[in-house]
Amino acid sequence: MAPKSTAGTLYYDGSCPLCATEIRQLDRLAKDRLCLVDVHQLPSLSMSDKARLLTTLHLETHDGRSLTGLDATVFAWRQTSFGWLFAWLRWPRIKPLADRAYRYWADQRYRKRYL
Repeated sequence: MAPKSTAGTLYYDGSCPLCATEIRQLDRLAKDRLCLVDVHQLPSLSMSDKARLLTTLHLETHDGRSLTGLDATVFAWRQTSFGWLFAWLRWPRIKPLADRAYRYWADQRYRKRYL
């Protein structure tokens, strides 16, 4: 997709059916607030950079911040009218548990697809 971001650029695994489904929803709902980039479409990535981007979701905000995992997910969904549904994942008492659950899921997804 051509850059159109006002909020940030989200890097995702376009070969993952679950990821692709979520990205289609984000694309439809976030309109021009996110630039969505399939990691597999980046031609000049080293293998280690590609593996890093495929292991967990990455987002670069328009002001240069780098977000990963659930921080990236919540930021992306906040660009839609459904962002409030994800806010609780960043509540102080929930965040550590949610991050561990995401990390486990992301690691399992990567292992099943690429190792």
